[in-house]
Amino acid sequence: MAGVYWYKGEWTTEEPKIIGPMDHCFWLGSVIFDGARSITGWAPDLDRHCARAVRSAQVMGMKPTMTGAEIEALCQEGIRRMGPEATLYIRPMFFIRQGLGAARPDPNSTDFILSLYDTPLPAWAGFSAMLTPFRKPATDMAPTDAKAACLYPNGARATAWAVEHGHDMAVMSDVAGNIAEFASSNLWFAKDGVVVTPAVNHTFLNGITRQRVLTLFREAGVPVEERAVRPEELETADEIFSTGNYAKVQPVTRYNGCDLQIGPFAAKARELYFAWMRAQPRIVSEPAAAE
Repeated sequence: MAGVYWYKGEWTTEEPKIIGPMDHCFWLGSVIFDGARSITGWAPDLDRHCARAVRSAQVMGMKPTMTGAEIEALCQEGIRRMGPEATLYIRPMFFIRQGLGAARPDPNSTDFILSLYDTPLPAWAGFSAMLTPFRKPATDMAPTDAKAACLYPNGARATAWAVEHGHDMAVMSDVAGNIAEFASSNLWFAKDGVVVTPAVNHTFLNGITRQRVLTLFREAGVPVEERAVRPEELETADEIFSTGNYAKVQPVTRYNGCDLQIGPFAAKARELYFAWMRAQPRIVSEPAAAE
């Protein structure tokens, strides 16, 4: 896929080969990343994604080598290099090179790389999902307040389980048995004219797209509740949908084997989000200048 990469002051169109089997990040997973988007020149909430990358690194015991503002400026440069028509995934990453002893990461070996690459938004077609037996860990079990790479294999095995059982995506519970989220995006449902999303309890990330949609709903007068959600509530929901950086808003069209319609609240969330995005300044609006 077409992309640009920044590492140690240099841009390249080839993926840098930067780690080996003795690096702590390769061996023991000391990696954080964030995921932002650029959509034909708009980069919604880019500043918040870059700031979260720094916070995630700090949660993981790293010593970030760049500020959020510095990362944001690099991202903007990369977006301009890719041109005004590109739809991109933007992935800043901090990682640890060396360990202090067998396992403890050395904060002074924190490194950084940035990737921006062509990634179209998924079609507005929806997906199927099912509740799985896999759970999200509590904050005393894993670094759940960071967007840490080590958290994602748990969601990946849950999704693999769901796929093996005829669905596209996993729904995961928290340690108390309440609904947490989809394997890699936040979950919403609607019932009797009220939109509900699980209250943040530090077992899953309070997604930046989730926060934006919550604000937009409230500003539009949509009734929204943040609260504990029991699994049986999804069985009788009028509609279910997701929010996340990768796909922004996507409806669930089948849950636990039962068909669902794309509902008005999912459509409203999508409408509000993209209207808000297009009201923001574009980072690039003219064809990229020749390098």
